[in-house]
Amino acid sequence: MLLELSNITKRFPGVLALDEARLDLRPGEVHALMGENGAGKSTLMKIASGLFPPDSGTIRAGEAEVAFPSPAAAKAAGIHTVFQELTVLPNRTVAENLLIGREPVRAGGLWLDTRAMRREAEGILSRLGIDLRPDALAGTLSTGQRQMVEIARACAQNPKVLILDEPTSSLGRAEEELLFELVRKLRADGVGIIYITHRMSEVFALSDRTTVLRDGRFVLTEETAKLDRAALIRAMVGRDVAEGRHGLDIDALPVALEAQGLSRGKAVRGADLTLHAGEVLGVAGLMGAGRTELARLIAGIDRSEAGEMRLFGEPYAPRDVAGALARGVAYVSEDRKGLGLVLPLSVADNIALPSLQSLARRQVVAPRRIGDFARGWMQKLGVKAASGGVAVETLSGGNQQKVALAKWLATHPRVILLDEPTRGVDVGAKAEIYALIRQLAENGTAVLAISSELPELLQISDRIAVVAQGRIAGVVSASEATEESLLDLAFREGEAA
Repeated sequence: MLLELSNITKRFPGVLALDEARLDLRPGEVHALMGENGAGKSTLMKIASGLFPPDSGTIRAGEAEVAFPSPAAAKAAGIHTVFQELTVLPNRTVAENLLIGREPVRAGGLWLDTRAMRREAEGILSRLGIDLRPDALAGTLSTGQRQMVEIARACAQNPKVLILDEPTSSLGRAEEELLFELVRKLRADGVGIIYITHRMSEVFALSDRTTVLRDGRFVLTEETAKLDRAALIRAMVGRDVAEGRHGLDIDALPVALEAQGLSRGKAVRGADLTLHAGEVLGVAGLMGAGRTELARLIAGIDRSEAGEMRLFGEPYAPRDVAGALARGVAYVSEDRKGLGLVLPLSVADNIALPSLQSLARRQVVAPRRIGDFARGWMQKLGVKAASGGVAVETLSGGNQQKVALAKWLATHPRVILLDEPTRGVDVGAKAEIYALIRQLAENGTAVLAISSELPELLQISDRIAVVAQGRIAGVVSASEATEESLLDLAFREGEAA
């Protein structure tokens, strides 16, 4: 074995994060580590990486029992980790980021050998097939490109063990394919890879074995080929999860929102869209196709330069978010940390923010009223938190997403726009959010759901609109669509439906 973690237990104040968890990794293996948010995956990997010491249990690297007092000690043993939170320095070049801590120097270390640094960085990028300039400032790169720099930095140090924590969460499709090829190449070279992801498709496409943790405890390790989606979900959440919603008679539903010729710059160019009350309309498309930009026009965040919209038959041209909300249109941003939530504020305050006017009595909102209001929505959405008074930044990603949803559902919208509603959310929380989306539609709400995950859209949608270069390339029934047919539309470069 390259790495073996046995009976690892770790406690934090008031929390048993790991309870005799275990995992082993073989040379030349991709080992998926799965579990809901809070299952202990990241804690176990931080122990393997030397960030935390275990309270009990053993770690073996090769034949030797080891203890890692620091990340440097784990790296010295050949264990390198790429965490979901990026550590790329924005004010440094790609080359400087790749070689940080081991920069080539001249004159006995008096100054950097920038030419040698560039040559070495070019070699690393070329070997890994990453198309980036070594002298580009990291701050000018996209999030996905910075993620690739992070991965390249780890790979450049010839790891024996590479731990990847949600490596595709910020990547576009082309970057994902590059990553998958890189993972396969490293596996062929004998590197052992621990791969943490919430995306089922990646598990079945890449991994040789899968380990599942639940509530900090080991559930199973099995060859991935012997598992199916239902078995994996059951292991993660401890129960069977119902999936799918199709067969709705769209023509029998009233039209909630119509957009004709909607345009703004090059991002949205003459988009036509119809959304029905009681329908889940999925929106697919490649990164940069204009999906989010279209939603922002509908939500009043941006204003269209051409075209028109009608909301339940009446003209609709919101000047801002408040104007859209007043007409019953709410938008849940894909960036829950940057735009969806105020992280230092409490769960209760976040949920109540858009509803403060309705909660006020004589222009005063009593804290108890906010608490009671938020508690009701926390119960409805199953938000797991010690209380409504805890800061939302202390919650898991899945629970943060539920708070972002509760915040806007509490306004009782007639139309809700969900932009990547399950990004960074574990499979159990995804199932709960899917059930919530279906319930909203069944109650008559018009739901527009944007997602980069085609299996997700095929599962939750009644119809799927594909955006390509700012236009609607086609709208298809989810029951008849396939991933291949959706991608075919996405690559038609804006051909009108």
